[in-house]
Amino acid sequence: MEWIVAGLCLAVLVIAAAWVAWHKWIAPWRQVEQLVRQIARGESPSSFVVPASRDGQRVAIALEEIVFRQQALQTQLAQRLSGEKAIFSAIQDALLVVDGERRVAHLNATFAEWFGVRAESLGLPVMEVVRDTAMAQVLDATLRKQQPVQRELSVGDRELQMKAVPMGGDNGKVLGAVALFHDITEFKRLDTMRRDFIANVSHELRTPLSILHGYVETLLDAGHTSRDELRRILGVMERHSKRLGLLLNDLLTLAKLESTNPNLEFSVIRLDELCLNVTREWERRLAEKNLRVVVDLARGLPNVSADASRLEEVLYNLLDNAVKYSPAGGEIRLRTEQQDNSVALSVSDHGVGISREDLPRIFERFYRADKSRSNSAAGTGLGLAIVKHIAQLHGGRVEAHSELGKGTTIRVILPGNTGAVVSEESGRDAVRPRGVTQT
Repeated sequence: MEWIVAGLCLAVLVIAAAWVAWHKWIAPWRQVEQLVRQIARGESPSSFVVPASRDGQRVAIALEEIVFRQQALQTQLAQRLSGEKAIFSAIQDALLVVDGERRVAHLNATFAEWFGVRAESLGLPVMEVVRDTAMAQVLDATLRKQQPVQRELSVGDRELQMKAVPMGGDNGKVLGAVALFHDITEFKRLDTMRRDFIANVSHELRTPLSILHGYVETLLDAGHTSRDELRRILGVMERHSKRLGLLLNDLLTLAKLESTNPNLEFSVIRLDELCLNVTREWERRLAEKNLRVVVDLARGLPNVSADASRLEEVLYNLLDNAVKYSPAGGEIRLRTEQQDNSVALSVSDHGVGISREDLPRIFERFYRADKSRSNSAAGTGLGLAIVKHIAQLHGGRVEAHSELGKGTTIRVILPGNTGAVVSEESGRDAVRPRGVTQT
């Protein structure tokens, strides 16, 4: 009997010891193990309390601190990535990042647009994403030499300046390269225009200056010059000096219009009066070629807010071209019309016309459509460029329509001043210059 009681007591003690061991050592460490597994899966445990075990509690507290630090690092990383994304989005240039294996690590939206690639290209070899040998050569040279490399590329209709710099790690090993692509298309275009402008100015000045210099030497070297020959020489010199004066005046006008302060004096202008006054002043010039001018003025046309002298300059340049390129006995039409809230002023001739290839460039400085036009008319080549700049300074634009052998129409479109409208009565009573037909 005693042995039975002793056995039962021993069993109770063993069970009690096992229970204590379970709750003090086994169960807490299983909870710790569960916490570790949750953290490994990226989950955030709801509680880090591990009862009945001081060691387990210390481990749980350490795990909680690790989780808090991890969350703080993730927050910092997310903020940094968000900041980098905002910076990349703000960059107007194209950006490409490749790793040491020449695989795409990052690209911004501008790069995807310019090179026609998809955002899903990350991780692919750069030559599979963009089949551009020149770009690949720059990246290879950057990674191989471990120094920045710069080069100009042509991508479609864009001219790009590419600059690639290597990315290095703490151990000095090159981890990849960052390439930035800047669009220099407009810069190239302006640089070409600058060079052409300088070349054209030099050419336009060289001819009259050479002629004047030659005749001056002739007069200095000649022992005796007849009155008729002297009159002829002086006439040539006068003609070319006037040409120089016109060229310099147009250059100064163009420079003033392109300056930051063109000093325009705006006022309300009646186009019917302006057109009729200008054509009246051109009667003599028109009569020299027996030209007929038809002035077609729209009724009830809104006035325009403009600089009167500059608007007269527009008409003078347009009429000057029309007279030059119209055959003797031909017709020139000066027309005004309303287009929505704008007013259109056009001058048409029935002259030689302009080819389709040359038409988009006629508003460039010194541009002439062909040799026959330039030889037949001694203009400065700046008239239409001046017209374009004046129209733009008034918030308007210019248009050109032409066909070879059928003539040309230049149209200047200006914003209408809706606060002041020309009545139909005032339009009918406008003064008609002699020799000019008004419809």
